[in-house]
Amino acid sequence: MKGIILAGGLGTRLNPLTKITNKHLLPIYDKPMIYYPIQTLVNAGIKDIMVVTGGNYAGDFLRLLGNGREFGLSHIHYAYQEGEGGIAEALSLAAWFAEGEKICVVLGDNIIEKNIIKAVKDFEMQKNGAKILLKEVPDPERFGVAEITNGKLRSIEEKPKAPKSNLAVIGIYLYDDRVFDFIKGIKPSDRGELEITDINNAYLKDGTMTWETLNGWWTDAGTFESLLRASILVSQTGANNIS
Repeated sequence: MKGIILAGGLGTRLNPLTKITNKHLLPIYDKPMIYYPIQTLVNAGIKDIMVVTGGNYAGDFLRLLGNGREFGLSHIHYAYQEGEGGIAEALSLAAWFAEGEKICVVLGDNIIEKNIIKAVKDFEMQKNGAKILLKEVPDPERFGVAEITNGKLRSIEEKPKAPKSNLAVIGIYLYDDRVFDFIKGIKPSDRGELEITDINNAYLKDGTMTWETLNGWWTDAGTFESLLRASILVSQTGANNIS
């Protein structure tokens, strides 16, 4: 399985910090934000990794990460997203890298307390399709929201005004190689972007979407409030804990 970290975008909600750097290079406690999703993948046994970035500071990723020696890697692949076409468009840039293998996609501002080892192993055993990870949150309207009834995933709705549950779809997704065909078949949303929720709903309609609940805390870091919360949580418990 290969790993893809999506670390593009302009990070406008974090202005003026992002006037001088990419959001994913900002510090979370004692490390740059991008370190955390890389470690998430490495802990799950995924060592073949691509970072998709964009904007004016893409070269800073190479200067910071190099070939990934700090993480025990021999090489990191990089791709550049021009403009802001959405998460799914950014993912499409990694089609050549995936080479028909299953992939684990992590949004670059998602940080977890524990690990995804079980989810990755379960997906490796899954014949095909996709897997999402869910977490109860107090503000589900900020995220893609899953509706579960009788243990079955019924729907996924992006940033609903009236959420059907408090189960957020976190920014870690597991896909088979059909994901790139699904991306070609979706249309831009009202925001003019190719949405990852449309990809997840394509798998749901296909009947091959599975889900698991994430253990431990999870946070994004795309706002000043969540950036601060992430640093506090990491300082208290650490992140990417194996046990």
